[in-house]
Amino acid sequence: MGDLARMLLLLGLAGTVVTFLGSAAIWMMDEDRRIRRALRRVLKAEPDSLVIARGRGRGAGFAFESGLAAVAWDRGAWCLVYRIDELMGAELLIDGRVVARAFRNEPRRALDQVVSTASQVTLRLIFDDPRHPDFELDLWLIGDEARREATSPAAAIQEANRWLARSEAVLRRPPAAPQPAPVVARPEPARAPPPAATDNDPELPWDEDE
Repeated sequence: MGDLARMLLLLGLAGTVVTFLGSAAIWMMDEDRRIRRALRRVLKAEPDSLVIARGRGRGAGFAFESGLAAVAWDRGAWCLVYRIDELMGAELLIDGRVVARAFRNEPRRALDQVVSTASQVTLRLIFDDPRHPDFELDLWLIGDEARREATSPAAAIQEANRWLARSEAVLRRPPAAPQPAPVVARPEPARAPPPAATDNDPELPWDEDE
């Protein structure tokens, strides 16, 4: 009887440990947390603003403390980092049509319609980079209603519209002044040692015996 109780106790403990480790793994591998960790790492600061395309493994954020903006995909496995002043604008697209936008040195085109249903809601960020000029986050797609954490197209549009307002605030900030080059102190040139005295040196005192 004692062996049976001991075995049941060990099985119960093993089940608890497995459950705990599984829960910890699920928590650590959560899409939102992985993207947030990746952006925090490349931004070198906590993001002041963050947007995540749930179910697509994509996200974007910026941090004023480090002066950087970054985008991430593949759940944070890949990131691109920009200077925050390289952000040129942002657009909100509904079913492939631009309905709101904010660009540097341009008046903001605000969302002037109420949209409750859509097949696709996309936030597009534009950067001053010829290699990677834009980055799209699909905040809502057909089929998202089946996901557990899904909200609605209207909520996705509101989130994208808030990001447009944040982007406009970033675009209004004056560009950071270039930092002066650090002054490097030059070492003083080494002085040559005085010439060694020789017997032919006229200033060398003569010995009276010689």
